[in-house]
Amino acid sequence: MLKGNTVGLRARHEDDIPVLRAELFDDVVNGSRADGRPWRPVTPGTKDPRLVVDDTEQGRVPFSVVDLASGTLVGMANLWGIDTHNRSAHIGLGLLPAARGKGYGTDVVAVLCHYGFVVRGLHRLQIETLADNTAMLRSAERNGFVREGVLRSSSWVLGEFLDEVLLGLLAEDWKPAARS
Repeated sequence: MLKGNTVGLRARHEDDIPVLRAELFDDVVNGSRADGRPWRPVTPGTKDPRLVVDDTEQGRVPFSVVDLASGTLVGMANLWGIDTHNRSAHIGLGLLPAARGKGYGTDVVAVLCHYGFVVRGLHRLQIETLADNTAMLRSAERNGFVREGVLRSSSWVLGEFLDEVLLGLLAEDWKPAARS
């Protein structure tokens, strides 16, 4: 397990999947904002590619996020689009509704940066998020990410095009957060 100050990033457990699916993806609004593909219902018990882990896949590393104090599942996170030649990757995360607004997002981003830069030896990490996702923008910027641009009207979400903000962080600009 990778540990931050308040969260741990661990392997996805089979019993995490129904909770993550129900709380992050079954809700049409949340699911539509979290995934670049159109929302669709997923039959319980089927293999949901957003949540099922394929340990042979090299371009994506999924984690379940747990509260360190209680061990409770609070969300999911991943490093995706891993490019070993250019030593870059993207960061993504989703917190369960009850876990939002408690500072977990900032800690998850910090742990993902540690994993990307220290464990994987990457040079660049980037985040793309909807322009109105103030929680993710704040978490990214608190960890040193810099706004690099706006992708105007790049995401079709529930009947309208929304802007995305592109943020980047280079290994040499990263300042590791103090860990407890």
